[in-house]
Amino acid sequence: MRYRLFDMHCHLDFDADPRALADGLAACGTGALSVTVTPAGFDRAARLLAPCPNVRVGAGLHPWWVEEGPAGEAAAERAAANAAASRYVGEVGLDFSPKHVATRGAQVAAFDRIASACAAEGGKVLSLHAVRSAGTVLDVLERHGVLDGSACLFHWFSGTSDELQRAAKLGCFFSVGPHMLASKRGRAYAQAIPRDRLLLETDEPPKAGPAVPAGEFARLLEGALDEIARLRREDPETLAERIAHTSRDLLGL
Repeated sequence: MRYRLFDMHCHLDFDADPRALADGLAACGTGALSVTVTPAGFDRAARLLAPCPNVRVGAGLHPWWVEEGPAGEAAAERAAANAAASRYVGEVGLDFSPKHVATRGAQVAAFDRIASACAAEGGKVLSLHAVRSAGTVLDVLERHGVLDGSACLFHWFSGTSDELQRAAKLGCFFSVGPHMLASKRGRAYAQAIPRDRLLLETDEPPKAGPAVPAGEFARLLEGALDEIARLRREDPETLAERIAHTSRDLLGL
């Protein structure tokens, strides 16, 4: 099947029935990169979504779920092993916002371990979380050589303009959705991202809960596509095909 839309950062495993949601997305002509937030979540999502040809599942350890101490170190080790064994990795990265900066040291240690595993294997597709930390995320990726052999996707980029330019020059991709487009900075970045590095996302569902209609994902993606096309003064269908081409290459669909 040839998919028209691609959600390059979503959390299908948060849905009450991930398999049904993935099948619904396929019926809507939508492919997806479904990221996870813990090693246990990845194991579950990989099992549930394995039969779905339109979905790729990322091995993740979200920085919000990184803990200090032995339990956190064990989770980081498990996440790194999952990352080494999977082509798709995410959601991983760093969050230095006031609510999460207390675990900065543990976050960097965990992300270092995951980045090292990705670099050793190569050929990965990583979906990255970077809040008040884009420069440090890039430092880690560069230090381990991840950017040399893998595709790095910044989800909902919120760093500085200089950090955006640095990431773009290093060949990173950027997934843009309704949340990013809700801010003036996000809209400006949607105009500035190089055309061959632009992707779509929903970042939905936001948390574990009841089933979400697949049509809602398609509506959010279409809305984001239309807004980006307006901002960039491009034809929506031409833009859609270019984004789809990039997404297909990354997901192997």
